[in-house]
Amino acid sequence: MFFLLNLGMNVLFIYILAALLPAIILMRYIYSKDTYEKEPASLLWSCVLNGVLAALVSIILEMIGTSIVGSFVDQNSETYSIVTAFLVVAVVEEGTKFFFNYRRTWRDPNFNYTFDAIVYSTFTSLGFAAFENIEYVFQYGLSVALPRAVLSVPGHCGFAVVFGYFYGRAKTAELNGDTSGRTANLIAGYVSAVLLHGFYDSCAMINTATSNVLFVIFVVVMYIVIIHLIRKESRDNTYV
Repeated sequence: MFFLLNLGMNVLFIYILAALLPAIILMRYIYSKDTYEKEPASLLWSCVLNGVLAALVSIILEMIGTSIVGSFVDQNSETYSIVTAFLVVAVVEEGTKFFFNYRRTWRDPNFNYTFDAIVYSTFTSLGFAAFENIEYVFQYGLSVALPRAVLSVPGHCGFAVVFGYFYGRAKTAELNGDTSGRTANLIAGYVSAVLLHGFYDSCAMINTATSNVLFVIFVVVMYIVIIHLIRKESRDNTYV
């Protein structure tokens, strides 16, 4: 009996580790690139937990959204996949991450460098991705852990880096008294994240030869651009 219990605990540990490790690795990478005034652990943990809250809210909103889309569009069509990917999944998930990230970090006194915006956005997004990954690994098994580790979790991180790029500029604009610049950058960040997320998901959901080729090209190009953007923003990190 003890052996079976111990075996069960070991399996549980492996599943949780497989689900969380990709997000942890990416968090450490982003954190290492924050070269000025490392963010306090309490704030970073708060961002992660807000990402989990965003994931929970997204589940409810996406159920409502897919139900509405399904009542107007044939669920077996490519149109349904595209509309769902962009107008439900991407809009909802990037919207909830935006909301909880903004609510927690925008007025925080630690938000005083442009790269901080990328740190907050990615930690919130990776909290979201980690929770989502646990769901998938426990539902479908370890077979999905590797593909999600190299695709889904880094994808969420990539969308967040792009959003964070504009988020930092929005903060700078506000502190300079540029209200229109603040609004424009926040909108640009959200729309950019939605478009990237929507294209990513629509290719994956359509799952044809053409969409799969587009998906691979998109992922490779996005990863190259994101890594370059992280390095550039870390190097050019400025006080706001």
